[in-house]
Amino acid sequence: MSYRVKAPAKINLSLRITGKRADGYHELVTRMQKIDLFDLLELELTDTGSVEFFSDSREIPGNDSNLAVRAARRFFECCREGSAYGLRIRLTKIIPVGAGLGGGSSDAAAVLKALSRMLGDPLANQELLDIGRELGADVPFLISDHVAVIATGIGDRLKETESLDRYHYVLVNPGFKVNTTWVYENYRLTKEDNNFNLWGSRNSEFGSFSAADLHNDLEQVTGAHYPVIGQIKKRLLQEGASGTLMSGSGPTVFGLFEDGKMAGDALARLKYQYGEEEFRIISAKALDGV
Repeated sequence: MSYRVKAPAKINLSLRITGKRADGYHELVTRMQKIDLFDLLELELTDTGSVEFFSDSREIPGNDSNLAVRAARRFFECCREGSAYGLRIRLTKIIPVGAGLGGGSSDAAAVLKALSRMLGDPLANQELLDIGRELGADVPFLISDHVAVIATGIGDRLKETESLDRYHYVLVNPGFKVNTTWVYENYRLTKEDNNFNLWGSRNSEFGSFSAADLHNDLEQVTGAHYPVIGQIKKRLLQEGASGTLMSGSGPTVFGLFEDGKMAGDALARLKYQYGEEEFRIISAKALDGV
């Protein structure tokens, strides 16, 4: 039995750090949005009892550092119906790696959801979310059917909100990877961070959001180390973006455009300026939702 599935990228429209827990994880408030940029996965159940992984990208390892592999193994551990099976995963990698777009987390979420369907939904949705939480803070959102959420805790407590689908998105990935752990370790939590009024309370109730609300606390870390992030933001604004932001821990930067033609023209000029040997310039739309 084989199954094909698409794993969407996510962007963070806002991300604020509110504290640090005793276990080292950071508490945060973040508004996340799924977009129509997808990795493609083909899954095939086998009788080998092992998880095999193949990808068209040499950047993706097939060992336990791969979240999709870990997701499959964890599913089989938790699911009696899956104990007799193995899994073969074939990944066509389209979402840039280490880009702040949740590609690895989305691949893991897609594997969990697909395995559940292939085996007749033996695990409750909450059990899938719990497995996802073990794998990474973004995974529960990417497992969920929500296309846009305000997430709290470590990013795993989700409240559905409106999809910001009235904008056209232009993403610029500068072609290098950023280690998320390094970014969080170098973020300095200040008293001001601890005491701000909970961002998103208005948004979580009414779903209102505009380009003026874009904010990411982690830009101060990644942007300081990689000045190109600030340069890309400035360039997107020059092209007419209503607002720009680095997604997650970076380094991908996106611009919000209210006009489709303006977004298309910006895409063409940015591709001409930066080329595409190192940079990835991507047009996207938010997935439809609430």
